[in-house]
Amino acid sequence: MLFPTPPLQIATDVWLLKSFCESAALLQHIHVIAGQAPFRHYTVQGGQRMSVAMTSCGALGWTSSEQGYAYTPTDPLSKCPWSQMPHDFKRLARSAASAAGWPSFEPDSCLINRYKAGAAMGLHQDRNEQDLSAPIVSVSIGATAKFMLGGQQRTDAVKSFDLQDGDVMVWGGSARLVFHGVRPQSQESSIRYNLTFRKAA
Repeated sequence: MLFPTPPLQIATDVWLLKSFCESAALLQHIHVIAGQAPFRHYTVQGGQRMSVAMTSCGALGWTSSEQGYAYTPTDPLSKCPWSQMPHDFKRLARSAASAAGWPSFEPDSCLINRYKAGAAMGLHQDRNEQDLSAPIVSVSIGATAKFMLGGQQRTDAVKSFDLQDGDVMVWGGSARLVFHGVRPQSQESSIRYNLTFRKAA
């Protein structure tokens, strides 16, 4: 169920929708998806293991290895197609994108991140998608996170702010390739999930 929260513009073409969704039903879907494609810690180029655990759903799933990043139609572990994206996920992503000014957003991939204590996501750009005209929709579930928002260059100034359960961020247009990340998760007993919706193909 969505709440009619007015979007807050926090930077050019970057919007924050506070308490935009309820997380209970989303968590149920996450558990079902992870039952088919379990969370795993990918490696990145150079061989470093990511602290954030990941899985995916939709027509394409995001993957990483020492050879680089890629979207694949099948899970590299099981060789089976990723789970279909739940209707609740699609409806949420479309509604959030529309509220932020992108009414035609049609996601074909959802990357699901799981943050436990100490897990973090360094500054990066989402640039592996073929369609950079579509926005990124990012949904926070569970523990509060310190989100970092930078600029077009890795060395640009970074702003940090809290993302709480049910918050949704949307960015695109001139901000589509901004650097962003998440500071180390500090709550020992709490888990944060993040749904990141993209138009990958």
